[in-house]
Amino acid sequence: MTPDQARTVANTVGQQLQHEWMTTYKVIAAVPTEKRDYRPDPNGRSAWDLATHVAGADVWFLDGLLNGKFDAPDAKEQAQDAQGVADWYKKEFPNRLERVLALPDHKLAEIRDVFGMKMPAVQILLFTLVHMVHHRGQLSAYLRPMGGKVPSIYGGSYDEPWQAAPEASA
Repeated sequence: MTPDQARTVANTVGQQLQHEWMTTYKVIAAVPTEKRDYRPDPNGRSAWDLATHVAGADVWFLDGLLNGKFDAPDAKEQAQDAQGVADWYKKEFPNRLERVLALPDHKLAEIRDVFGMKMPAVQILLFTLVHMVHHRGQLSAYLRPMGGKVPSIYGGSYDEPWQAAPEASA
């Protein structure tokens, strides 16, 4: 991949990530703290595990891109409740994303190693997007059964109906 190609991919993926992280924030914040241990199956992750995983891993991927290496993930807790995790994520993710998108084109094209997978840095940025949406989807499916409200994700939900933008008057 050339540096120019890497920049094109980074701009496209970065624009999508800027939209997606805000939705992920809403889903994390919607987890009812008193039901954070909910899991639909004994073998599945709890809502709390998913919320802290998606927040922490998304930031970890961006840190790895900024640092040029992917150390073992740090299992520290970002907060004690869902709103705290969401607020931590809202503070940390966009800041790091902005810094990743400002990397020089040649850095975005450099091959990086993530647990033995070697790929251009910009492909890891794409993986960050896929990872985020995957785990956010899992977590959003937990919300209603655990007594939470499902926010609008790609359109309205029962709890947050879609509303058309007001038409501009001529």
